[in-house]
Amino acid sequence: MTIRIGVVMDPISRIQYKKDSTLAMLWAAQARDWQLFYMEPADLFLEHGTARASMSHLTVFHDPESWYRLDHPQVRNLAELDVILMRKDPPFDNEYIYLTYILEAAERLGTLVVNRCDSLRDCNEKMFTTQFPQCCPPLLVSGDMARLKAFHSEYGDVIFKPLDGMGGASIFRVMHGDPNLSVILEILTNFGKRTIMAQRFIPEITQGDKRVLMIDGEPVSYCLARVPMLGETRGNLAAGGQGRGQPLSKRDQWIAEQVGPSLRERGLMFVGLDIIGDYLTEINVTSPTGIQEIERASNLDIGGQLMDCIANELRQREQAEGHAAGHRQ
Repeated sequence: MTIRIGVVMDPISRIQYKKDSTLAMLWAAQARDWQLFYMEPADLFLEHGTARASMSHLTVFHDPESWYRLDHPQVRNLAELDVILMRKDPPFDNEYIYLTYILEAAERLGTLVVNRCDSLRDCNEKMFTTQFPQCCPPLLVSGDMARLKAFHSEYGDVIFKPLDGMGGASIFRVMHGDPNLSVILEILTNFGKRTIMAQRFIPEITQGDKRVLMIDGEPVSYCLARVPMLGETRGNLAAGGQGRGQPLSKRDQWIAEQVGPSLRERGLMFVGLDIIGDYLTEINVTSPTGIQEIERASNLDIGGQLMDCIANELRQREQAEGHAAGHRQ
């Protein structure tokens, strides 16, 4: 049986050919002769309780000048697809949440959505780390400026960041005696009306902010260390960091072991852990990147590993349905 796989993503015409992880996934799916269907967020809708979308059959190419072809779009039920990759980039806002509600209607009819919709909503990429305190640096989640200042007084060198940021945006390092502490907290918390995160600064950021990819709760054996530019404290590639592939350390593997079972239980099949030094700092569940960079450094087929995992999940579901049907007869 040919697997029908849909992808919900931002415009494919605007992706970075050499870096885009969604494109790597689509190459791997097409290599298995799966049928690809393309949707942008605005193409999805609910009609009389049925999840539908205007979707186009998609063909992808290994060509930096012309990497895709779309056929004429047709309106179909999302439940006609075996699997849907939810790959819309953040921001994680109300529109993103509404998309998960539409996709969830297809989930209820048996379509596999990667990652599972309720977990996308429940697992804030910064707050989720607090469920694994043994892996994290000292941190505080609060909107109370006095409490945040007390945390800074205790640790002296602190990172303050919003809970809904991406790409290193609005992340502040505040060292001991910084006269800008009050104004930074005023801006980030909107004078105590918005909750933020404070983390003790991790000096090992100079060696890279490591992105460890997780497939069905298991770590890929290589990670991407994103090394900050000179004078920067952010390793994010969007903030100018330089990527470097490297094997996982024993500590990286231990952190992955701590987090993996929860990811598997929550249906978070493809996730990116951010690790600085010995500490987990974020768990990226919405649209993790890094596949192409790690593949080039390691000769791994990460997109293929993910597709094999998806195929295995679909087989297990089919077998379970067969067993259930046999019991009903």
